[in-house]
Amino acid sequence: MYRKQAYLMILWLLMPFLVLAQSKPAFKLVPLGVLGGIDESNLSAYMLAPAGSTNFICLDAGTIHYGIEKAVANKTFQVTGDKVLKQYIKGYFISHAHLDHISGLIINSPEDSTKTIYGLQSTLETIKTHYFTWTSWANFADQGETPALKKYHYQILTPGTQTDVENTSFKVQAFPLAHSNLTSTAFLVQSNNNYVLYLGDTGPDAVEKSSNLQNLWQFIVPLIKTHQLKAILIEVSFPNEQPDKTLFGHLTPRWLMAEMDKLAALTGPGQLKGLNILVTHLKPPANSITTIKAQLAASNQLQLNLIYPEQGKALNF
Repeated sequence: MYRKQAYLMILWLLMPFLVLAQSKPAFKLVPLGVLGGIDESNLSAYMLAPAGSTNFICLDAGTIHYGIEKAVANKTFQVTGDKVLKQYIKGYFISHAHLDHISGLIINSPEDSTKTIYGLQSTLETIKTHYFTWTSWANFADQGETPALKKYHYQILTPGTQTDVENTSFKVQAFPLAHSNLTSTAFLVQSNNNYVLYLGDTGPDAVEKSSNLQNLWQFIVPLIKTHQLKAILIEVSFPNEQPDKTLFGHLTPRWLMAEMDKLAALTGPGQLKGLNILVTHLKPPANSITTIKAQLAASNQLQLNLIYPEQGKALNF
């Protein structure tokens, strides 16, 4: 009797520390670019590291230099932008080879350090044959046109296979996504027993006539139920008024919530409440972005924690 009371008293005293330990962030995310569309100074690129580490990967690479300088100006980094580029970023994960997801990598390549570019075979093949060539830029990679300058190494990601990320503690698994007539990619990033899911551009399964998102949702269900999945980064490019026939492989608020409803049906009632959903790739103009945010807020029946990343401002989760 007394032993049980003593145990309960100790548990009660330790509860604040247990809650603090459970709420301690597992990841640090630094957005270098958050928009889709015409603003070349703010295109999709997200630096991600385990909490307390400076070993980042870069998820897509639309804007690099300007985003790093913005982060330095915001005191997100206490070092020079040159050090962030050359020493903090350990590798690039490119979801697909559209320019708004890779132009920063190409432009900054002369000043960058040696590292690996990860992607599906189709994505890397496009980079190899269209961008790192001597007719369009220069071949800074270790394959393709000669002379190959060998600054970057290509590493093909095979769906269903987890890959160790060089010079980091991360493991990453790739999942194909349907992006109009192109294959895009989702990256599930693991650090210890915690996960972040980043989706490149994608359209809804119903419009794309695909099961790619359904397959992805089924895979992450256990991670949501055990609270190991800390955040999902997913695009919403257009307001609901955009016709399905001109989505070109993107989501609207209505379609995002339809996909989240599919995920909720798999996880069970209430499991998605408070889940961090970082909304990416909003396309200008500003009034469209305002409309997208209002439509998402109005349709958030699942009580997702909707977050809109800001360029150069760190997020921890």
